[in-house]
Amino acid sequence: MVHKEYINTFFKECKTIIDEVNKEDINKVIELLFNAWKQGKQIFLMGNGGSASTATHFTADLAKTTMTKGRKRFKAICLNDNIPLMSAWVNDEGWENLYLGQLENLFEKGDILIGFSVHGGSGKGNAGNWSQNLTKAYQYVIDNKGTTIGFSGFDGGAMKQICDACVVVPFNATPHVEAFHVVLQHLIIFRLKELIQNYNE
Repeated sequence: MVHKEYINTFFKECKTIIDEVNKEDINKVIELLFNAWKQGKQIFLMGNGGSASTATHFTADLAKTTMTKGRKRFKAICLNDNIPLMSAWVNDEGWENLYLGQLENLFEKGDILIGFSVHGGSGKGNAGNWSQNLTKAYQYVIDNKGTTIGFSGFDGGAMKQICDACVVVPFNATPHVEAFHVVLQHLIIFRLKELIQNYNE
């Protein structure tokens, strides 16, 4: 069985995404995170499903990969990593309050909340509206004078409307959106590492 046509189509679609993704939105995210680092603000990250693993990955890279000898480090916390805490929140307070409840305990004025979502918090499934735990957490941060960053796909969804900066992968397919969220987070991480290394206070 030959899969060359499928492979070539997939890669062609990836090239289209690279050509069409908004570079100014990426630039804005880099600036917001670099300023947060300079100010010692906390970065909270969240996602559901495959996007949860990207949030975990980005958290690890913020905390470790950007480290530079003699420089302070990013304060990065992933809200979907503590399984006992997550299950307790869902059991007692409901899925929609999963991330909000944690932020109420940890968030401070000026901190940043980053979310990953293929559809950007829009759409419905068997359990009702998708990603209401994300949008509820974003609203808390907005109401308490924080900064919101989103990584979405398709048309950007609710994230594009409510976030201070939102990078939308301009493609209507989950595998492409999730894959490019990882590409984008690596781009951002290694640019931040350069900025930290070259920073003159």
